[in-house]
Amino acid sequence: MYIINEFGKISISEDVIAMIAGSAAIEAYGIVGMATSKNGFTSILKSNNLSKGVKVTLVDEQINIDLSVIIQFGTKISVVAKNTIDKVKYNLETQTGLKVSSINLNIEGIKVQS
Repeated sequence: MYIINEFGKISISEDVIAMIAGSAAIEAYGIVGMATSKNGFTSILKSNNLSKGVKVTLVDEQINIDLSVIIQFGTKISVVAKNTIDKVKYNLETQTGLKVSSINLNIEGIKVQS
C-alpha cells in the first residue's frame, strides 16, 4: 500500500497493517486471543504471531480486514464484536492514514477463563 504526499511516497506493507489490526483486536474487551485454523483445529496464537489471525485485502486504496478471534466465555458477542471492530478501525485509520472500508470478525472459538 502506498501513500503519496508532498514529501514523497510512503510504503506500508500488508504485514504492518495486519500487525496493527491484530494488536488492536487483542486489546479489545472480551477478546482472549487471535485464532488460526489448521486441519480443522483452531488454536490461540501467541502475542508474537498476532498478524496470522488477520487477512488484509487492499481494494481501491481502501483496507478490508478479516479477523479470526477467540472470545471470553460469558461475554456478549455483539458487544465484543462492535468494540473490537471500532477499536481496530480507529487504530488503523489513525496510525496509517488509510481508509478502512470493512472489518469482518470471525469468532473461531470461546475460551473459559479459569
